[in-house]
Amino acid sequence: MYKSFLIKYGEIAIKGKNRYLFEEALVCQIRYALKEAEGEFHVRRLQGRIYVDAAGEYDYDEVMQALSHVFGIVGICPVVLLKDEGFERLAEDVIAYMDKVYPDKHLTFKVHARRARKNYPMDSMELNAALGEKILEAFPEISVDVHNPDVLLCVEIREEINLYSMEIKGPGGMPVGTNGKAMLLLSGGIDSPAAGYMTAKRGVALDAVYFHAPPYTSERAKQKVVDLAKILSKYSGPIRLHVVNFTDIQLFIYEKCPHEELTIIMRRYMMRIAEHFARANGCLGLVTGESIGQVASQTMQSLAVTNAVCDMPVYRPLIGFDKNEIIAVSEKIDAYETSILPYEDCCTIFVAKHPVTKPVLKTIERSERKLEEGIEERMKTALETTEVIEIK
Repeated sequence: MYKSFLIKYGEIAIKGKNRYLFEEALVCQIRYALKEAEGEFHVRRLQGRIYVDAAGEYDYDEVMQALSHVFGIVGICPVVLLKDEGFERLAEDVIAYMDKVYPDKHLTFKVHARRARKNYPMDSMELNAALGEKILEAFPEISVDVHNPDVLLCVEIREEINLYSMEIKGPGGMPVGTNGKAMLLLSGGIDSPAAGYMTAKRGVALDAVYFHAPPYTSERAKQKVVDLAKILSKYSGPIRLHVVNFTDIQLFIYEKCPHEELTIIMRRYMMRIAEHFARANGCLGLVTGESIGQVASQTMQSLAVTNAVCDMPVYRPLIGFDKNEIIAVSEKIDAYETSILPYEDCCTIFVAKHPVTKPVLKTIERSERKLEEGIEERMKTALETTEVIEIK
């Protein structure tokens, strides 16, 4: 019975004169998401509302699934749109709606009317009372509960009258692309996809870079990261994934530098490469899945030494999360089962038994000077041989 969906947004409503820009961005994201759903749809803005209208037959579950991934949406309401043909016709349509949607009438209800069009002859309170009375007359087994009803029947008097009683929660946040673009350092673990999701939720479009180390990491490990990028792209939109062959750089660092410093030095070279691609792709910062104290490379001292190699801002949306909180985000976006597949990424291969937890920048820079003869050539090769995969 539903040919339209009313889309409710949150933060966009307080954007003042720029609000229309955010609304248009949300409309674009909705259209993009609905390309995966069966059917044809028209997305329109009208009086501070966004509507999705189905042009014909469609798959309801697919539409709900697609819309539930669009950042900026706080509520999805399957809605019946009615022409204003007077109160009596409205009452008939309301009764027909209640009869069809709720075949079991042993329930409580409340009418919540809103008169957005002020020339309507009845105000909101009068509509609440009059429609409630009509429903009680039609269905004696139904009762009113104004505090905790089973059904909250919403009637909005606009150019078209909006009639709905369900609101499916959306992901919230801001439409992707309204806050620039960032480069995500994506691994096959739990943390970085969750960090990408949290960043995209604030309206940031994403590209990604993955550091591959064949033959120490398999093609399955690479495919795992591609699969995680596909999961993430359901929320963030298209992702350009840069797959960097990092083996020669890792082996060179392993050969030349103290083993307790391997992780932090490798991390610094990853950041250099990620920043190169970020600049080339118009990104405004880097995003990682680090949280304070989770591993040796994520102490405050280690993060400071890692940051020192970057000119771009480094964003860490999970910085204050513990592992259980990160897992909860991973499960929420259906990435967890993929993330825990037993295919090692390059970070876990060259792990020292006793990594330094409180690195000193001058000491690390002194160790990196041992790499001066040979590292630039290896960096150049890594950049030139990077594989770019378009994730949609």
